[in-house]
Amino acid sequence: MPGILTLGALGATLSVDAFAAALGRGATERRTGLPDAIKVGIVFGFFEALTPALGWLLGFMLNDWIAEYDHWVAFGLLFAVGAYMVREAWRDDGTGAGEAMPGGNGVLRLAVTAIATSIDAAAVGVTLALMNVDIWIACLVIGGTTTLMATVGVMLGKHIGPYLGRYAGIIGGFVLIGIGASILAQHLSV
Repeated sequence: MPGILTLGALGATLSVDAFAAALGRGATERRTGLPDAIKVGIVFGFFEALTPALGWLLGFMLNDWIAEYDHWVAFGLLFAVGAYMVREAWRDDGTGAGEAMPGGNGVLRLAVTAIATSIDAAAVGVTLALMNVDIWIACLVIGGTTTLMATVGVMLGKHIGPYLGRYAGIIGGFVLIGIGASILAQHLSV
């Protein structure tokens, strides 16, 4: 059974894409403070903790489905959110007009991004079930690690964003599309 350090390393690995997405969010949001960064981190951490538990609970029933389609779902969601970010940043003329997002202050976009970046954790949850791991501890470690990484990503993005201007949204969108393409390429090359 893996120890806390192993689970922490697993959490750090799973949270890399959440960190990149949070970095892009921090770079594109005009008013982001520590409380906002913590909220974003909690949303990413919640979904990153929830999906291994779902994968663990569903175990072998969804193993074939997860292995067959998770990369396509993640790619599709990340591509859609990334393309939206690029389009909105491209349309932004510096007045903030490109920021309008249906569903409130980017809440829908945040949730979709968090779900998309945590889909791979469901497959990990299936693996954790095979390893007889205490799933509650694993979920707490993975979710906590992701919360920390995403919070740091938002704050780091906040400091980088002003130097990039509207290009931060374009870069952030292409980063999400790149993450999706990377997930897809990794699964298709296996």
